[in-house]
Amino acid sequence: MKKKIIVIGSGFGGLAISIRLQAKGFEVTLVEKNARVGGHAYQLKKDGYTFDMGPSLITAPDIIKKVFQSAGKKMEDYLDLIPLDPFYRIYFHDGSLIDYSGDSEKMKQQMELFNKADAANYDRFIADTRELYKAVILDELGAKPFDRWSTMISFVPRALRLKALYSAYGFAKRYFKDPRHQFTFSFHPLFIGGSPFRTPAVYQMIPYLEKEGGVWFTQGGMYSLVEAFEKTFTDIGGTILTNTEVQEIVIEKGQVKGISANDKTYESEAVVSNADFAHTYGKLIKPEHRRKWTDTKLKKMHYSMSAYLLYLGVKRTYPKLLHHTLILSQRYKDLVKDIFDRKILPEDFSMYLHVPTRSDSGMAPTGCESMYVLIPVANLDSNINWEEIKEPFTDKVIRFLEQDFGLEALQSNIEVQEVFTPLDFKSQRNNHLGSAWGVEPRLTQTAVFRPHNRSEDISGLYLVGTSTHPGAGVPGVLLTAEATEKVVLEDLS
Repeated sequence: MKKKIIVIGSGFGGLAISIRLQAKGFEVTLVEKNARVGGHAYQLKKDGYTFDMGPSLITAPDIIKKVFQSAGKKMEDYLDLIPLDPFYRIYFHDGSLIDYSGDSEKMKQQMELFNKADAANYDRFIADTRELYKAVILDELGAKPFDRWSTMISFVPRALRLKALYSAYGFAKRYFKDPRHQFTFSFHPLFIGGSPFRTPAVYQMIPYLEKEGGVWFTQGGMYSLVEAFEKTFTDIGGTILTNTEVQEIVIEKGQVKGISANDKTYESEAVVSNADFAHTYGKLIKPEHRRKWTDTKLKKMHYSMSAYLLYLGVKRTYPKLLHHTLILSQRYKDLVKDIFDRKILPEDFSMYLHVPTRSDSGMAPTGCESMYVLIPVANLDSNINWEEIKEPFTDKVIRFLEQDFGLEALQSNIEVQEVFTPLDFKSQRNNHLGSAWGVEPRLTQTAVFRPHNRSEDISGLYLVGTSTHPGAGVPGVLLTAEATEKVVLEDLS
């Protein structure tokens, strides 16, 4: 008899671990509360417009390939990847811009306009971030469970040598003096829910990861990657149950026995949760089974920011916007403090725009634009009343894009308009405090300090996803599945 494993939640982490464990000979059932798989990578279709609701780009395609390879499949048979060049366009508050790419000469030419010494330091920065990349990716520390102090202690001398324990911003500041360059080479933690001013510089491996592997999109949108994983899983015999919301992880004498969902019990030897970490422990497991992750401990953890998302279907195009565009406020550190520490909704904002029609015109009607606007905001540990503020804030964002940034006649050309707030992250995704990225990646919540891939409290319970090691972002989440597979095999094979 094959050992049964239940996976809760069908985001990229849940799909990846399901594929890996099914391919290893387990009988895996993936349960999902919503009508379709995808988690944060859900898709919205309306009036001819297609929107990716969450992740909007692919980096490190080799990590994705490994998921397909674990099932004996080829990524190229499932996905049509589109390379992006430049990776992002960054508009600064003074109207200047950088087209950020992996081309060293193009980058240095642009940087020389702002600060020649910074441009001269670019190659040294890249060489040092390569060493971080080597540790996390090539030496596979990102795919290794950090659930033992011996693993952490053995890494510390290397981390100190690589300056990996600096903040991401502090690391960038060692090479660059112009504030535009300091932002350009330190903003990546925001993509994984972290403050650049306290996220460890080990995450500075991301600029080199992008340079080495490129930045990509998929024909049909990011949801095509969800569908590719879904098909791979079912092709190798996996079972998916949608519209199945888990009410409880059933535990007897410290051992997982299965789950209760839709008032029915499903037995299994193990459960892997891709649901939100705080929701998993705080809502699905009774307090008497939790020695470490008590309600008090869960409350003391630091959770990442949330996001305001505006999905717009527009009946014209805006060539000023590339596939990925960042539009920045004059403030950087203070704005981040407003979001992470003061937990207020400031008057100004920085934003990230995803315009997939720049690469795939099929995501909107002919001559139209599919776009989403993401603005980092405080999680629900704030006093922001999103029911009250949602409409006026949306009007403010559209007015800024039209009048201040120069997207001419934007308001009058909108055909589709949908909004997703921290309240929706809580209600639709079960995200604690509406945090879009789970546990914040600060030094005291990294590696061995992060929730472990193997539960510290309960035998047969495992985690994948943003809140466990190594962390958020599509590559990070896929690596959590690889790390979790290792501990499942240790315990159950």
